Amino acid sequence: MATKKMSSAPFGSWLLSMLVSVSGAHAAESSRASAGERLFNQQCSSCHNFRQDGIGPQLGGVSSLVSDEWLRRFIRSPQQMLEAGDERTKRLVEKYQVVMPSFDSLSGSELDELIAYLRAQQPPERLPATLHDREITNPIPNPVQFSGLVVDLKPFARIPSSSTDGNPPLARITKLDAAPHTSDPFVLDLRGKLYRLKKGKPLVYMDMAKLRRRFINQPGLATGFGSFAFHPDFARNGLLYTTHTESPGSTTADFRYSESIRVTVQWVLTEWKTKTPRSPSFSGKGRELLRADMVSGIHGVQEIAFNPHARRGNADYGLLYIGVGDGGSVENGYPFLPHSVERVWGTVLRIDPAGKNSSNGRYGIPPSNPFVNHENPKALKEIYAWGFRNPHRIAWSASGQMLVSNIGQAHIESLNLVEPGRDYGWPVREGSFLIDPKGDINKIYPQLGNDASERITYPVAVFDHDEGKAISGGYEYTGSAIPAMKGKFIFGDIPTGRLFYIDMKDVRQGSVAPVKEWKATLNGYPVSFAERHANERVDLHLGRDAAGELYILIKNDGSIYRLSGAGSTP
Repeated sequence: MATKKMSSAPFGSWLLSMLVSVSGAHAAESSRASAGERLFNQQCSSCHNFRQDGIGPQLGGVSSLVSDEWLRRFIRSPQQMLEAGDERTKRLVEKYQVVMPSFDSLSGSELDELIAYLRAQQPPERLPATLHDREITNPIPNPVQFSGLVVDLKPFARIPSSSTDGNPPLARITKLDAAPHTSDPFVLDLRGKLYRLKKGKPLVYMDMAKLRRRFINQPGLATGFGSFAFHPDFARNGLLYTTHTESPGSTTADFRYSESIRVTVQWVLTEWKTKTPRSPSFSGKGRELLRADMVSGIHGVQEIAFNPHARRGNADYGLLYIGVGDGGSVENGYPFLPHSVERVWGTVLRIDPAGKNSSNGRYGIPPSNPFVNHENPKALKEIYAWGFRNPHRIAWSASGQMLVSNIGQAHIESLNLVEPGRDYGWPVREGSFLIDPKGDINKIYPQLGNDASERITYPVAVFDHDEGKAISGGYEYTGSAIPAMKGKFIFGDIPTGRLFYIDMKDVRQGSVAPVKEWKATLNGYPVSFAERHANERVDLHLGRDAAGELYILIKNDGSIYRLSGAGSTP
């Protein structure tokens, strides 16, 4: 019996209709997810992300843990689910110590869109358990070599003791910098005074405690009078900028986090105006520009600076750079606060003090800032670069490169070539090494195989904690007294007082410049600051005057030394 041959036409039509149907379903799902992303950024991103837990849990892969219906009910009313005895809701409240607010105003279609977006997010890549067996204990085995460069120091000034008990540090001097209206350098003491050094004699120029009644310099560490920067046109406009700390709750901060996280201090940026720029002491009024809450007293707003190469008419002229540390948030168990373009902690900001288009209306956002037109509507437009633990000093090379020294955690001290919009890694990296921000941040590991996908920019110079403990950011030498230092970026180590440099010709993105040691003599005799001050912590910092000459500041006893000339090894 002959079999009847079936026509292929019906099957082909069925297959085509199925493909069209699947394609349409994918397109619809993609459209819902795209709309859901906008909802997530507007409603959820302040507490959740897809990488690590924050104020609430990270949500990468959440759809594999719970049903869409559970998500729908939870988003609408977590409180109702808690009262109904839902076990997962109870565990979440116990862990995060807060009940998520209800979003019952969302329509059914908006919930579908939000869940479609959550469904598309994969679980974050975690450090494999085997990686913990690959902990690195000596990240830079080769020691820093002595270069043969020896520089003689001359005593320049002694800042009056501000210690209330007579114990070191006698004067918490951290920054010496130039002003555009005089050749006299200025130096600040964190305990509240800014001095003008007239022929080496310290004269009080500004007393923060008298100007701001809420000023505090406790609990010490980085708190107090943090930094200062004279406007490049100070001689005519009389504008000066400072940062200082105040008690928590002094007033509402512009940058704040969940009320469940403590606030230890508030950092305040102020614009001061004087009608007498050439007066030997400051008199005038201050205007608060911004204020940020900090989890602890460490890693605050310790640096502000203007680009010294920017001239009138240049796009960078009059724009203020602000180094904002992570406030100790990672060490205190809140690693989600830094390393986000939505939050201020661990960033370098760039603002226009003369503008008004910021959220608080007190300063401007330069239109050339990298996050002005970012795809994330919650990205802070003030951010210039991000991913820092403590951007302690900002400096520009003679060729205009921007260099930021970043004080590390337990292993790596780094110098970074900063370019707009770049991520410098903290707290998922220390230097170029992997760390687990939710685990023991004092341990580092080798990079994963897909490290390039993270788009993190690594330092151009590093030293590890075999050599020092906290980088003291410096400057490229541009003076004339020491020709042997030309073309070198000079920096050091705060606790030990060791002195280092790199050659500027070796500074380029994606490469690590060799760090070399140099040594000092005092009036011709070898000097070790650690031995000289008989203290385990020297507290060494560096400064530069208007002529490009360099200075060494010692907190321990308030001494300031001027680098005066190079010699041979004694």
